[in-house]
Amino acid sequence: MQNTFIQAYPKLLQPSVAVTGLWLAHGDEPLLSQWLIDALRPHWRAQNYAIKRIELISVKSWQEVLSELGSQSLFDDASAVIVTGNHKPDKAVIAELERFAVEAQTGTHSHSVLWLTPKQDKRSQSSKWFTPFAQYGTVIDCNLYNEQQRQQLLQIQAQKFGLRLSQEAWQLLMSHTEHHLLSAYQTLWRLSYLFAPQLAASDNDEDNDQSNNFTQPVNNVALDIKDLQAALVSDAQFSVFDLSDAMLAGNSTQVAKIMFQLKATDEPTTLVLWAISKDMRQIIQLMDGQDPQALGIWRSKQGLYQQACRRQSKERTAEWPALLYRCDQAIKGLIRQPAWELLLQAALELSGRRLFSV
Repeated sequence: MQNTFIQAYPKLLQPSVAVTGLWLAHGDEPLLSQWLIDALRPHWRAQNYAIKRIELISVKSWQEVLSELGSQSLFDDASAVIVTGNHKPDKAVIAELERFAVEAQTGTHSHSVLWLTPKQDKRSQSSKWFTPFAQYGTVIDCNLYNEQQRQQLLQIQAQKFGLRLSQEAWQLLMSHTEHHLLSAYQTLWRLSYLFAPQLAASDNDEDNDQSNNFTQPVNNVALDIKDLQAALVSDAQFSVFDLSDAMLAGNSTQVAKIMFQLKATDEPTTLVLWAISKDMRQIIQLMDGQDPQALGIWRSKQGLYQQACRRQSKERTAEWPALLYRCDQAIKGLIRQPAWELLLQAALELSGRRLFSV
């Protein structure tokens, strides 16, 4: 079965979805791949799946995938294996994948495989390796082909953030972000903290513990073009996204300046912690050898992330989770140290400037 992302994504946000078998998502829009994983994760967790990621560094890596799926006994929980990389399976693996898919359809097992690949052209889609996914599994085209699809997806995200934009506001948003999907999504995220802070904070907490529930109807906050204009103007100084750029570039002076401004304008500490922890996690994953595109890192920012990796050592990054945990405790009032003090320490640590021993 083959679907476009815009066809498949809304269905995956419903409470009951069959996730067993083969899944293939191909496209050059990393954000869509991440949204797909975020939509599938609640179904995997609801069905007690053990989630594992495997990167294909060669054709032989497919044996690791097959071994993971074959290692489960009758009494073990099922596995959901997220596969990244563009190494195509050989003839023997294709036969195993086809057998796996057929057994999934007959209920012999309940394992799930999601393979994330770059965009596949028509010639690739007619290849033998593509057949098990197309005939016995689910193929999702993670590409956007027109402006209408982009706005449809962003409207879904706006609803999840508790926002409802007028048509004029949508036009301004797309113009302001130059029709860039990630920029528009980030702007919606910021708007949610301005106009629906309780929902945004709740959503952020769910993201942190990786236990998102399925999308539920919410009382959306209606925004017109005047609301959006005022928000964009008030956001014209610094945002957490400016903080991210400064941290990755190693500009500790700019990091301190932005942090002081964010504190002065009462930027939510949860949002600042989200920005710092996201970059820290991605740097740790990159230093472990993971592919930046598979992590959803935009190509224009991959150089900044690589620059940040070169400033760090695994000994120092191993201390980051404990620092982030203390930041979270301070924000929640569980320890007496000021939250902004710890957030500044974490931001400067990421930029390469250590204030205190972690």
